[in-house]
Amino acid sequence: MPMSSDFKNRLAPLLPQIVQTFGTPFHIYDETGIEQTCEAVTLAFEKIDGFKEYFAVKALPNPAIMALLKAKGFGFDCSSIPEITLARDIGSQATDIMFTSNNTSVQQFQSALDKDGCILNLDDISLISKLPKIPELICFRYNPGNKRTGNKIIGNPMEAKYGVTHDQLLDAYKRSMDLGVKRFGIHTMLASNELDYTYMVETADMLLAILGEIHGRLGIQFDFINIGGGLGIPYTPDTPKFDLTAMATGVTRSFDAFNKQNGWAPKLYMESGRFITGPHGALVTSVINHKKTYRNYVGVDASMSALMRPGMYEAYHHIHIHGKEDAPDLKRVDVVGALCENNDKFAIQRDLPATQEGDILVIHDTGAHGHAMGFNYNGHLRPKELLLKKNGSVELIRRAETMEDYFATLNFEPKTMGPA
Repeated sequence: MPMSSDFKNRLAPLLPQIVQTFGTPFHIYDETGIEQTCEAVTLAFEKIDGFKEYFAVKALPNPAIMALLKAKGFGFDCSSIPEITLARDIGSQATDIMFTSNNTSVQQFQSALDKDGCILNLDDISLISKLPKIPELICFRYNPGNKRTGNKIIGNPMEAKYGVTHDQLLDAYKRSMDLGVKRFGIHTMLASNELDYTYMVETADMLLAILGEIHGRLGIQFDFINIGGGLGIPYTPDTPKFDLTAMATGVTRSFDAFNKQNGWAPKLYMESGRFITGPHGALVTSVINHKKTYRNYVGVDASMSALMRPGMYEAYHHIHIHGKEDAPDLKRVDVVGALCENNDKFAIQRDLPATQEGDILVIHDTGAHGHAMGFNYNGHLRPKELLLKKNGSVELIRRAETMEDYFATLNFEPKTMGPA
C-alpha cells in the first residue's frame, strides 16, 4: 500500500499547520518510518556476519536524512564526488563509503582517494591503470551479460553500460593482485524496483558461485559481495509489499551453504535507496486552478521539476486529497503542473474527489528519486524539504531554491579565447 497508514496518520492532523507555517509545495519525510525500515533491514540479515547497507545517496541526498541512516549503522553508496562529500561531511569513514561510478576521470579518482579514501567499486577493467594510487581494497562491478537477465526496469545486461564482463573478470582481479591490491569485493546491480524476492536471492547465489570460481583460480578470499539495491516498493494500492524476510532467509541459507563448503564466507553488502526512504516521503502541493476542456484538469503549485518520475517514466504515484479521502463522489481528472511541457502531469485520468482551490493534495512515495531528480526547466525552482520528527515537530532540512540560486551561475569572471 502506498504511503504507510502510520505515516499518513502521523501527518494528517499536522498537515494544515505545516502548510500554514512553511507554504506549499514541499517534500516531507517521516523520521519514524525511515528508522523502522533501517531496523527491519538490519534485523533481517543479522545472521550474516558483517552485513552492511550502503544507502544509495542518489535516492535522497540530504544530510539530515543521511545522518539518521548513519546513526543506524548504514554506509553510503556514492556515484560522484559531491555525494562522497555529503557522506564525509556527516562523519562517514572510508569503510562507510562505496564509490560506484562509471566513466570516471582521473581527477575524480584522486578526490575519492584523498583524505581517508573510500571503497572503490570499479566499473571497467581499463580503470585499473587510471588510479592515481593503488588502494588496499578494490571491488569490481560485474555485468553477467547473457548469463543472467536483468529485471524489466533495468533491461538486458548486454545493453547496459555498466560493469566488467564475465570473460574480463578473472583478468581484472589478477591484474589488481599484480599491482599489490590485497583485499577484494565483487558487486552487481541488475534490478530496479524489483518486487520478487527470489530475484535477489538468485543474484546472491550468482555472485557466491563466481567467488568460488575465482577463489579456486587465484586463491582470493573475498571480503564481501555487494548484491546492489533494487528492492521494490508498492506504488499502487493493490501491489503487495516486497518480502524482505523471505529474501533474507534465502540469502542467509546461501551464505551458510557457501561457508560449509569453503570454510569461509564473505560479508554481505547492499545498496538500497528506494526501499529505505521511498515510502516515507510525500510531495505536498496545493490546488490553485481548475480547467475544463477536452478533459478535466486540476492544477497544482508543484510541477514535474519537483517530481520527475510520472512525466519521465509514466510512473504511478498514489494521490489523496487531505480531508477528502473518503469522499463518495469521484471525478476523473489529470493533475498537472505549470511547465510548458505536456508530460507535466502527476496523474492522468485518475479518479479523485472533487477539489477546490486551496485543497491540499498529497502525492505518495516521493522519499526516493523525488527531490533528488529535480531540475530547473522553465526557470522552475525546486521546493523545500521537511522532516516530520518522532516527537511530532517538523524541521526544515532544505530551503526552497530562490531566483538568486537560479542566476548564481551567471555571476562569473569573464573569460574569452581569441581567434586562432
